[in-house]
Amino acid sequence: MCCAGCHAVASAIVDGGLGDYYRHRDAMPESPREAIPTALRELGLFDHPDVQKNFVRPVGEHEKEAALILEGITCSACVWLNEQHLARQPGVTAVDINYATRRARVRWDEQRIKLSQILEAIAAIGYRAHPYDATRSELLAQKERRAALWRLFVAGFGMMQVMMYAIPVYLADDGTMTSDVERLMRWASLALTVPVIFYSAAPFFAMPGAT
Repeated sequence: MCCAGCHAVASAIVDGGLGDYYRHRDAMPESPREAIPTALRELGLFDHPDVQKNFVRPVGEHEKEAALILEGITCSACVWLNEQHLARQPGVTAVDINYATRRARVRWDEQRIKLSQILEAIAAIGYRAHPYDATRSELLAQKERRAALWRLFVAGFGMMQVMMYAIPVYLADDGTMTSDVERLMRWASLALTVPVIFYSAAPFFAMPGAT
């Protein structure tokens, strides 16, 4: 574990009997240190009717449904984890998460659980939940696309440059290249590979809730 936060997230997942998440995921979620609110007491604001009126609707005498947007969803295993974890919360009656839009619909019995407790349960496994807003959803999607394009650009540029240095070394295998020049080519290739590994490939190495 990289920190106590990661340990807490891993404990929440494993203690809830959701260890299969680590078998099914094909990408890493965001760092839970960013996902867990700095002050969980702020989540209590979402229990007020005036705050809920824009994204919560009644569906029964004591049942409500909230439209949320989840941040940190990176693969289908993340969707599975959130649905399973929320479904096990006492009072939660239905959960449906759309992987493509990151939109979640959660129903609960307000006599048994509060919305703030649902949001806290989501934060406990390393994700962020916000009231669904079409504008916010689009901004989040744009941010993710922009980051992905930059990573692709850096990876492509680095690949082409490394190839330009690797081909002369390969073609000069008959000894026509001095050792100093060959060493310079290899060091240049290494320098160009570093940003590809630590930036473009960062999502593969990002710490999840636990290793």
